[in-house]
Parts: sequence; C-alpha cells; structure tokens
Amino acid sequence: MPLNASTAPAGTAVHVRGTYRSIAHHGEILQGVFEVGGRLRRGLITLPCPLYSSQAVFEPSTTTGEVTVREPWRTKAGRAAELALCTLGGPYTGGVLRVTSDIPLGRGFGSSTADVLAAIGAVFRAAGQDPGPAQSAALAVAAETASDALMYPHRAVLFAHRQGESLEDLGGGLMRLGVLGFGTSRDGAGVDTLELPPARYTVWEIEAFRPLLGMARRAVRAGDVALLGRVATASARLNQRHLPVPGLDELLRVAEEVGAAGLQVAHSGDVAGLLFDPCRPDAEARTDKARTRLAALGIEETWHFTIDG
Repeated sequence: MPLNASTAPAGTAVHVRGTYRSIAHHGEILQGVFEVGGRLRRGLITLPCPLYSSQAVFEPSTTTGEVTVREPWRTKAGRAAELALCTLGGPYTGGVLRVTSDIPLGRGFGSSTADVLAAIGAVFRAAGQDPGPAQSAALAVAAETASDALMYPHRAVLFAHRQGESLEDLGGGLMRLGVLGFGTSRDGAGVDTLELPPARYTVWEIEAFRPLLGMARRAVRAGDVALLGRVATASARLNQRHLPVPGLDELLRVAEEVGAAGLQVAHSGDVAGLLFDPCRPDAEARTDKARTRLAALGIEETWHFTIDG
C-alpha cells in the first residue's frame, strides 16, 4: 500500500500531490420543476460531454493556512479547494492549486462545475481519499451556488442543481448515444450564464414535466434512445419561453428530416445537439446529412461525440 496521509505514522505529514479530472457536459436532457416527496423541486438531467475536461493538481501544505490558485481568476475552484480542506479536517491546512481546462466558456459546457469538481477531487486525492458523489455535490454548490450533475458520470440522475442533491436515480447510466453538437447564438458569443435568473415556470409547464420525467425514467431503464430524444425535444420546447433558441422550429425540422432521435439544448447556454442512436447502421449517414442541413442554416461549426453507455 502506498504511503499517504491516512497510512503515515502519527505526527507525520506526508505531502502527496493530488490530481483529478472532470469532463464537461453538453447542457441538459431535461430541466424543470418536479414534485419530489410532496414538494416542488428544481432539477435537471445532465448530458455528459467527454470532448472537453478540466484537470486539477493540488500540492498540499501543512505550513500555510490558505489555498493559492495559480490561475487566480478561477475563484470558484479555489473556494472549492478551501471547502474540501475544511471538510477533510487535516492533515493539510492549505496548498497550491493548478487547474487546466480546454472547456469553452459561457456556452453551456459546465466549465465552472468541471473546474470545481476537479479541485475538490484533487484535494481529496492528496489526502489519500476520493470524494463520494453526494459529498462532491454539496461542496460544489457551496462553492458556486448552482452545479450540474457531473459528479455522477456513470448514472443518470434527476439532480437538484441549486441544493446539490440527487433527487432520483433513474435506474442506470445513459444508453449509448451519439450527439452532433453546435452553437445556437448567431455571433458565437454564447450566454452569460451568471446573469440568467432562475426560470419561472407556469402551472401548465410544471404539470408537463411530470410525464416527461416518467418517460426519461423508462428510456434510461430500457436503453431507448428514441424515447430519450422525445424527452429532450419536449424540454427544449418548454425552455423556449425562458431562454429562446434562435431558429428552434428550423432546427426541429432538421431533426425530423435527418431522422434524429431528438434535439437537446443547454438550458443555461447556447449549445444544442441532435441525438442519434449510434447502433443504427445508417447513423453515420444521418449525422453527415444533419451537418449539411445545419450548414444550409448558417451553422457550419459542429462537433460530434458518443456517450458509451
């Protein structure tokens, strides 16, 4: 067993560099207000995106009482590292945090959440531990007010993004899924996610979320890409009153013409994605056709990734 903070002799401070990586996300499959335990709770189902990631390295110290962030603008990651140290309660009191990331900012890829989770994980790794998802979620929300469900990379959960709590495990991970992503803002500037107020849903909208959650639950448990696509499309339509996607009707027509399972959008960003079943023999041809149709709409920058399930 390697020597770390938990196995060292009493009174010995072993300085172990901690590293941790968190992938990005691509917005949401579903987001809204749901009745859970007799209460209305805000929640979302995250679509992970392995194209991008944040990685943190934490060099712990027992001689300083603060965290120094090499990239001082990453204030949320620094705060997360401080909270993680307080949670651990020793042996370290501070250290140096470095965060590197290739996640585009302000687009809905969850750049700040990935930074925060990478920082938390790096601090825990330096202490010879791994944070559990629930622990990471609570720390992430404390550090950045709201978070996405990136701490559950292998499970599909309904996540209370402002309380840092899993409201429901949907019964497994997302099925194998192909995503053709693109930006929806015409100038490519994205969305200032920090300035977005929480959506104020109508009674009708809240009632509409109830069957959508049931459909998402069935889709995950059955591995049904088509059903999950219907959920994502409905959620995109419902979000249109709160964060309008330019040319949504045209994008929905493209989805229908190319035989996509559905259209998903970031509910606090400008990325969107056409969902495909990668197990279909014509999946690549459908994706290529979608690129051509999007280019005809003036959307020339696209990216493709697959969730392995």
